[in-house]
Formats: sequence, C-alpha cells, structure tokens
Amino acid sequence: MTSSSSTNCIDGETPYKHDTHEKQAEIIEYDDAEYAAGTLKSEFIPPTPKELKAVLWKLDLRIIPFLGLLYLCSFLDRVNIGNAKLAGITADLNISPSDYNLALSIFFVGYIIFEVPSNLLLKKIGPSKWIPIVMIAWGTVVPGLFPGVIFYLTLWYTRGEQATRVALFFSCSTLAGAFGGVLAYGIMQMDGLRGLTGWQWIFIIEALPTLLLSFAAYYFLPDFPENSKFINEREREIIIHRLKEDAGPSTETHFSWKQFRAAFTDWRVYVHSLIYICGSTPLYSLSLFLPSIIQGMGFTDLRAQAMSAPPYAIACAATILVAMHADKHRERGLHVAIPAALGVIGYALLYALRDKGSVAMYIAACITVTGVFSHIPAMLSWFGNNIGGHTKRGVASAIIISIGNVGGAIGGQIYRDDDKPKYDNLTPEEFAREAEGEDLCDRHPGFRYMT
Repeated sequence: MTSSSSTNCIDGETPYKHDTHEKQAEIIEYDDAEYAAGTLKSEFIPPTPKELKAVLWKLDLRIIPFLGLLYLCSFLDRVNIGNAKLAGITADLNISPSDYNLALSIFFVGYIIFEVPSNLLLKKIGPSKWIPIVMIAWGTVVPGLFPGVIFYLTLWYTRGEQATRVALFFSCSTLAGAFGGVLAYGIMQMDGLRGLTGWQWIFIIEALPTLLLSFAAYYFLPDFPENSKFINEREREIIIHRLKEDAGPSTETHFSWKQFRAAFTDWRVYVHSLIYICGSTPLYSLSLFLPSIIQGMGFTDLRAQAMSAPPYAIACAATILVAMHADKHRERGLHVAIPAALGVIGYALLYALRDKGSVAMYIAACITVTGVFSHIPAMLSWFGNNIGGHTKRGVASAIIISIGNVGGAIGGQIYRDDDKPKYDNLTPEEFAREAEGEDLCDRHPGFRYMT
C-alpha cells in the first residue's frame, strides 16, 4: 500500500475529496485477475464511512423496496389458495379434500424443475429483463422469481450485509400472509358480484399488482453494478471493489461450464438443500393452511381470514431482527438453529395445548409462525456467502432452492382435511386398520408418547 492525494474524479466532474477531519486514506492497489498472485495494477481510494453509508443507502432505496414489493405480490399469489379454500373453491370446483392437497403438492413441481434454468437465464439476459418476464408469467400461470432474487442480492452486497437485505425482502412474505388474510376477508364480501364467486375475485384482484409491477421492473430494476446507470462512476468503483475484496480470490463473473458442473458436484450444495427442505416444509405447510388451522380453532371462515394476520406481523418483525443480528456478528448457523428450535417449541405447544381452548392455541400458532419464518434469511444467505463465482453461485442457489421446494410438495400433504381440527386424529376405520397386526409396540395408534 502507498499513500496518495485525496482527490478522485467522479463522472469527469468535480473531484472527490475526503472529509478533512478523516485520516488521509491509503490507496489499495487491486486487480482481480492478478489478485491471487499479489500483482498490483490499479489504484483505489477507499470511501470514507460517510460516503460508504451514502452508497449503501442509495442501493437499499433503489433495490430492496422494489424487490420486496415484487416478492410480496408473488407470495400473495402463491398462498392465496389457502384463503380461496375458506371462500369455497373446493365446493365450487367439486374437488375432494385429497384432490386439493394433491394440487398443492403438484404446484411445486414447477419450482423443482425450473429453478436452475431460471438463474442461468437471469445471468444471460440480465435481471431487469428476466425478472419482469418471470413476474408476468407468474401473474398469469407459473413460478420462478425467488432463486433469482437471492442470487441477485449477492451481486450488489457483501456477505456481511446479505442476511439483513434478504430478511427485508423475505419479510414481505410474512406481510403477504398478514395482508393476504385481511385482503381476502374484504374480497370475500364481493361474492356474487358480476356473477363471480368470492374466491374468483381473490385470484383476480391479487394478481393485478403482480402484472403491473412486472412492467415497472423492466424500467426500474438495475442489472449489474458494472452497467447500471443509476450509480455514478465513483459509486460503481466502490461497489465493485468492495465485492471483490469481500470475495477474495473468488471474483469470477463470466459464465463458466466448469463452474456450472462444480455446482452439481459440491457436497455442500446438497447439505444446504437438506437444510432447506427441513425449513421449507413447515414454512409452506403453514403458509398454505394457516387460515384453515385457525378456522379449526373455532373461528368462523371470515374471522379466520382476519385472524391469520397477527402471527405473520409478529414473524415479520422477528425475521428482520434475527437477520440484522446475524449480519452484525457475521454468523449464520446459530441464527438458523435457534429460531428453528422456537418453531419446534411452537409445534409442541400446538399439540400440548390442543384441548386448552382457542386462545392458547392461537398464541402457540404465533410462536410457531415466528420460529418457522425467522430462520429463513440466515439460511438463504448462508449458502450464498460460502459459494464463489457468479455461475457456480447462481446455479448452486437454484439447485438448493429447487431441491428445497420438495418441502413445499411435502407441506401440501401435512394438513389433511380429514384430520381437522387438530390434524392428528384417525377415523374409526383408519384406527382399526392401523391397529391390525402383532407386535406393533409403539407403532400402535393407541400408544401415546410422552411430551
């Protein structure tokens, strides 16, 4: 490192100057092509704390709220099937409860198949084009947004900043759950208007914002730091240098078939996939069935729609706080494990308090939703932080989320209509069938475990 003057040109206009009260910054000479060899080729003047804060604030204002809105609409469109069920979709379509559960599981097949191709196309044609295309398709028929956004955030923020940004983005799913219940409560009052049922109006009205935002994303959402026009040259220099410095020698940004293959042969990808399945199974099952679960506590259909909002609101705040703490301490594992343990406690309380009244059950549901949702951002940023290279990270993220969405297919089968309201009872015929045979031991349906 060597010392230099404190000026630098911004967009060929006024020179950049450090705050006179700040210590003269040292030049960091850096070149990613020669990083590992230590050969010095280019000069960089580090930003002052005030300048860095301004750059991050500019990114946060431009990227995070818009991604959050996109995901809010996407998640709202995804989980409104649970609201539609209370509004009578199964009766109107004349489908059995088991057919409904099967449809929920089949829905996730698209996620499992198309996550990897989706991220490759995002890298190829750019986020500002691909994400609107996905949103338009999603607003009409099919999925695809989530893995692209997780990968996209890694292109703008360092590893120690990603969990908080993922949380701000992901917490919109909890807002969607809260907002969706209240919105569905209001939309159900339109039942019969223009000859349409309440659940039909839920799908129509909740899809419109998704379609409108997809068009806005094309003009508003920036692509990559290297070519985005909303930042000036000095800001671009700061952003790119920070990402290179954070990545160390893993700074490859080009498409690489070697990296593509490496994503499929890295054992860590499959371990993260298993963790993701364990997290996504309760997340999707709760998201898809929470209105029905609350209804099973004794609330009416309309009240159940509205009562599904508070658990999500609490989970939203917890999700952001956990992620901020994870970034502050640059730690991921405990910030996945501890909230997940809270979710386990919540499920245990739901079972233990099943005969203690609706209030106790509702409080247990709030605890469960909080635990299930609040560990997700740390989990999502964990694998993004530890996989280098644009191509490998993009493909690996898609693989993990693709395999992890098997949890969504499993979640669609957890809360069967025949098992309500406690979702753990057998019919007399089922009990007799499972009680057949000898030496069943603790597998006999009449056996009760200690809790």
